[in-house]
Amino acid sequence: MQWLVVVGAIALTVGLGWFFFGPRRTGRVELVDGVQVVQVTVDGGYNPDVIDGVRAGVPLRILFDRRESGECTSRVVMPDFKVNAALPAFKTTAVEFVPAVAGEYRFACGMNMVSGVIRVNGSASAEAGPPLPALADASGAAQAGVGGTPPAAADGEEVERAAEIRDLTRRLVVGAVLSAPVLVTVMAAELFRATWVPEFWMNPWLQLALVAPVMFYTGWPIHRTGWKALTHRTADMNSLITLGTSAAFAYSLVVTALPWLLPDALRHVYYEAVGVILTLILLGRLLETKAKAGTGEAIRALIGLQPRTARIERDGNELEIGVDDVRVGDIVVIRPGEKLPVDGEIVGGSSSVDESMVTGESMPVTKKVGDAVIGATINGTGALRYRAKKVGADTMLAQIIKLVREAQGSKAPIQRLADRVSGYFVPAVIVIAVWTFAAWTLFGPPPVFIFALVAAVSVLIIACPCALGLATPMSITVGTGKGAAYGILIRSAEALETAHKLDAIILDKTGTITRGVPALTDVMPTGGIDEGPFLATVAAVERASEHPLATAIVTGASQRGLTLPSVAAFDSVTGQGVRATVDGHVVLVGNRRLLEANGVDVAPLLAAHDWLAGQGKTPMLVAIGDRPAGVLGVADTLKDGSAAAVAALTDRGIEVIMMTGDNRATAAAIAAQVGIRRVVAEVLPEHKAAEVRRLQAEGKIVGMVGDGINDAPALAQADVGSAIGTGTDVAIESSDITLISGALSGIVTAVDLSRATMRNIKQNLAFAFLYNTLGIPIAAGVLYPAFGITLSPIIAAGAMALSSLSVVINANRLRRFAPHPLPDADRAATAPPVVEIGGSTQSDHHSQGKETPMISLFGKKPAPTRVVDPICGMKIDPATAAATREHDGATFHFCSKGCAATFDVDPHRYGHGESRLDHRH
Repeated sequence: MQWLVVVGAIALTVGLGWFFFGPRRTGRVELVDGVQVVQVTVDGGYNPDVIDGVRAGVPLRILFDRRESGECTSRVVMPDFKVNAALPAFKTTAVEFVPAVAGEYRFACGMNMVSGVIRVNGSASAEAGPPLPALADASGAAQAGVGGTPPAAADGEEVERAAEIRDLTRRLVVGAVLSAPVLVTVMAAELFRATWVPEFWMNPWLQLALVAPVMFYTGWPIHRTGWKALTHRTADMNSLITLGTSAAFAYSLVVTALPWLLPDALRHVYYEAVGVILTLILLGRLLETKAKAGTGEAIRALIGLQPRTARIERDGNELEIGVDDVRVGDIVVIRPGEKLPVDGEIVGGSSSVDESMVTGESMPVTKKVGDAVIGATINGTGALRYRAKKVGADTMLAQIIKLVREAQGSKAPIQRLADRVSGYFVPAVIVIAVWTFAAWTLFGPPPVFIFALVAAVSVLIIACPCALGLATPMSITVGTGKGAAYGILIRSAEALETAHKLDAIILDKTGTITRGVPALTDVMPTGGIDEGPFLATVAAVERASEHPLATAIVTGASQRGLTLPSVAAFDSVTGQGVRATVDGHVVLVGNRRLLEANGVDVAPLLAAHDWLAGQGKTPMLVAIGDRPAGVLGVADTLKDGSAAAVAALTDRGIEVIMMTGDNRATAAAIAAQVGIRRVVAEVLPEHKAAEVRRLQAEGKIVGMVGDGINDAPALAQADVGSAIGTGTDVAIESSDITLISGALSGIVTAVDLSRATMRNIKQNLAFAFLYNTLGIPIAAGVLYPAFGITLSPIIAAGAMALSSLSVVINANRLRRFAPHPLPDADRAATAPPVVEIGGSTQSDHHSQGKETPMISLFGKKPAPTRVVDPICGMKIDPATAAATREHDGATFHFCSKGCAATFDVDPHRYGHGESRLDHRH
């Protein structure tokens, strides 16, 4: 007898191995009009679950024919192809993408419990069509492109989830009502030896009548999915539960209907266990479904931001149309308090606009003619007219939703362990149950069959692959959604995971730390002249100039509310500045050469000039009449919060490095203002990626933040590239994280969110692994020999239901995440004033007690001496000058032959060739 048990267990183990891991039927693709097409049935699993013969480089269309409802298979996720598509119940959905590289790629349901494999090999052939053509599917299949889920599909998911919650609630009520009397009487009679329990209630036929509806109605969603999974030669949590409860119910049915087949000691029914197990599992699933609804709140909130209608002007008429009917070029009319339907550019009116729902910034932004506006933001008290620039899927809101969907469907590296374990988990649990039954049969106390059956059922029921499968996706879904709520678009789960390990972040200067446009910073009149009239006079002269420095001065005067006087005889002096007459006085604004050429003594202005130049600012000298009048300072100013963000990153143990193509003096000045200690200056755009590689070679996990086209290679090279959302599209496409608002505080929030998410994932995984590591052996009876402890299947069912629910609840704790307040900006610049230039350490006499950063030139080579082209004002290396000229004992260098030709016309006009500090043309 004993050898039969062992042989049977071995044979069953081998059979299970072949059943789950043996060769399977694969689905082959067909080439139709240059597109690879294959159909996959979704019904308790994927059939086929292996798609073979896919060629790389050829568009692939998978038709998912979903023949069921329920949360588990309502989405299909393909992380490698950025697919996260909704699969409406009882419909066929076409998912399209282009597999570019040969290999095996996993696709799975949204809960990560049902999966399949796509095998890509070879390369595109001559018969391959263009990628992702417009398709007219005769079958009426809904279209879901890469990463796409239209609002209608999202609404369908909500309807399906609501219907599932109602259905689970009904089944739960039936299970609870019918199981309760059976459980109470059995517990009273057996556990408490109660004498008041009538024999009638202990009748197995009555218990069968009460529990049979629970088995076949309450448990139907579990049994259907569980048996369907087994028909696909896979198994999930439902398979384990249905195997366990079916075994207990079938045994109880034999005891009830055919008791003479069994000895008296084995005539024990387990109806109360079946009823309570299914009821508890369904209760856990109901609570889990409701909790999971919260994890997708971010996407639903984003979709809900879009207004349904838009008011536009067409052919002289004002019309109200659906937002999907707005065309590029339409003039959109917005009244106070209304939402903007699409992205565009203001052509009339001005108003403050609340962009917090997109950028995460709470302060409204003032918009005027020429400014860009974003769809789904809220207009303030003014009226606006703007021209539609981006509509439909091209709007920023649509792109945000797409990116968040892709991120929620992507896979973090930490999830690979859970995927490998879950692939073998259920077969391993069934094998453990088989050998548990065999061991109790061989070595258990009498009645051995009863003990063996209870232990095997407990093992099947307590195991929870669902907790493992949900541990990572739930946290990623909540984390990326929270990021979008704060204006941080995280493109992948891998980026979200890597961000928590960053120990060095490189910040581009212009447009990232600074605003990227010059602004008036200093007004320094001399000789007792009042600041207001002085600035008004200079701004009046500069108003006629188109130079960016002139624009900065005029804007500065406007912000101060100054009234500008009239100007006559305006003249621009190439390479020197401007001249005009104001109130009968000649006013000169420009560099030192301009004033000296007009006989003005510049000595009283040189101290202020040199001080501003040492701060990395552009000094502009001013003379009124024939007397020096003062100096203005213009510079690219810091963004609000840059210094606080640098301090916050430093507090988190991250080294902050500034990288810029500017000269060392300007770089040192900006770095000192924000508290950065390490600067890489005078870096050519093509060398930025190499600088990132150099830091990575030092063993650092490097993040890069930039906004320009020249930052794109460095963003792609960095372990985590973060693009400023106000920057170029190329930079944003090359990045892993996009900071929509453009504020550096966003990278601090991204790091904090990454750390919180990874902490949450590790908690989930630790709980899931620990639960199964301890629960399965206890259910198998390892504690019985030493302590006489066995585990009731009812307790096992309750523990299993709580395990996956606990993972979802823990993931939902991330919804409470909020950015930490940034430290006071005054904390910047506290280290000793040290400057490292080409390996030497020097003091900076311009620092005035503030921190001066360490400056390193790219490649650690001394920077070339630069001179100024006297014609255009460009700084150039004499060694690479396009032309040179000798005049009056001085050497002049030119950036182009055109500038040299202009010099040749009148060389005396351009003085003695000294280098100038401003860049005016």
